[in-house]
Amino acid sequence: MATPKTTKSTDKSKGFEETLWDAANKLRGSVESAEYKHIVLSLIFLKFISDKFETQRSKLMDNGMGDYVDMVEFYAKDNVFYLPEDARWSFIQKQAKQDDIAVKIDTALHTVEKNNVSLKGALPDNYFSRLGLDSSKLAALIDTINNIETLANECEMTQEDLVGRVYEYFLGKFAANEGKGGGEFYTPKSIVALIAEMIEPYKGKIYDPCCGSGGMFVQSLKFIDSHNGNKKDISIYGQEYTNTTYKLAKMNLAVRGISGNLGDVAGDSFFKDQHPDLKADYIMANPPFNQKQWRAENELVDDPRWAGFDVPPTGNANYAWIMHMISKLSEHGTAGFVLANGSMSSNTSGEGAIRQKILENDLVDCMIALPGQLFYTTQIPVCLWFIAKNKKQDPQKGFRNREGETLFIDARQMGSMISRTNKELTNEDIAHVAATYHTWRGENKAIADVQIDAQIDTQSDSKADINVHAKGYQDIAGYCKSATLEEIKSNDYVLTPGRYVGAADIEDDGIAFETKMTELSQTLYSQMSQAEELDQAIRHNLEALGYGE
Repeated sequence: MATPKTTKSTDKSKGFEETLWDAANKLRGSVESAEYKHIVLSLIFLKFISDKFETQRSKLMDNGMGDYVDMVEFYAKDNVFYLPEDARWSFIQKQAKQDDIAVKIDTALHTVEKNNVSLKGALPDNYFSRLGLDSSKLAALIDTINNIETLANECEMTQEDLVGRVYEYFLGKFAANEGKGGGEFYTPKSIVALIAEMIEPYKGKIYDPCCGSGGMFVQSLKFIDSHNGNKKDISIYGQEYTNTTYKLAKMNLAVRGISGNLGDVAGDSFFKDQHPDLKADYIMANPPFNQKQWRAENELVDDPRWAGFDVPPTGNANYAWIMHMISKLSEHGTAGFVLANGSMSSNTSGEGAIRQKILENDLVDCMIALPGQLFYTTQIPVCLWFIAKNKKQDPQKGFRNREGETLFIDARQMGSMISRTNKELTNEDIAHVAATYHTWRGENKAIADVQIDAQIDTQSDSKADINVHAKGYQDIAGYCKSATLEEIKSNDYVLTPGRYVGAADIEDDGIAFETKMTELSQTLYSQMSQAEELDQAIRHNLEALGYGE
């Protein structure tokens, strides 16, 4: 199987996002990026819901329903937020040059939240006033964001799609600018896309116990759209610990018209689980890496989530997250999540024993080693875990019986550099890995997926993969290996893919060994001769300086 090319794909329609970012970022001044993102994203949100409100209001007027234009019910029925006059973008824009514009924005956001129950706890509270942002710069930012409507017309996109893309783009840029702190709210899009393509969240309940700004949910619905599914078949559940990030998530869903249950408030999933009875069909998550001191020694020791395993150590929450997610899976549920590479091999404080029990319960479906430099926020090597509650054969879905087996994929050589320091998985990489997994599972549609990708890019190596996947799954040295529990046991229950896939086969270049050896020997003798000449020159120079033997 040929390894996918790593050429960077370009998106010609992305220029408007960069243009808007550059315009807005010039106005940041002394405000830190961590604070500035809430200013920009809150204004984008207000602009978007205002435009939807005005469209609905005009529709009511045009249909002779002017008596109902101030009744909340006639907006809520079409998933539109009702806005009193002083909460509308048109009002904010008219007042933009006033010295008290920050107060007016805070009042508008408060009014929006008060009038729409689903936005409870979603919007910043007196944020603009507290930051003391220069009013002239704030006015300029309002003018910049007002251009979104013009951009929507130029790009021939729906405003919902455009605002969603702007929101997603800004989240990524803020994460890159904030460095380590950005990881609290943003997971790189290509990683989320790979998880979605692997677990295929078509129908049922999706859960993310540490949802950040909601990127996993957004990508799930993008997956459904791209595969002609129905969004109404999915229900969303999540939780986020940080209050400001919780607000970002609620706004992120709202700008896309997505309804979801993120809990009543921000809260710790370990100590304030807001979905205690949930059994999810799909879990997608990017828990905090190697979270230290997440509980005290005497806390949660008898928690039912650890039943059948061992109590996770206090010094690292990796296995607490794994067991929390296992406890949330339905009878046939699947989970895909990101963890630091240490989770695959650590034996510290009983982690190895917990991993062994997870494997003996036949819960680990697939392990993927990812390339470095995917995250803006950390250089820690990371991997993807895929947990399946039921790996038995499913005739209805066409799954092969993979009881007692785990698929290992080494994707460390994949990805394309998108900047001097960061890489992303290409669409081709994602399709390649997902097709390998689904072929291993015995799903016939995986072959069709690869064929489609090859048709899109006839120059890609994906075309070469068609025949491989059409023949059914095969172990490929250096890339993938289906290992039994006995094989994993012989490796001390370590789950690092490199232990199993081995090294890739070296292609024969057709040159005879004797010819290669002669050429290499001649090169070596030439280098040795040059070394002798250099030694003589150095010796001569030292003698000239009076340092001879």
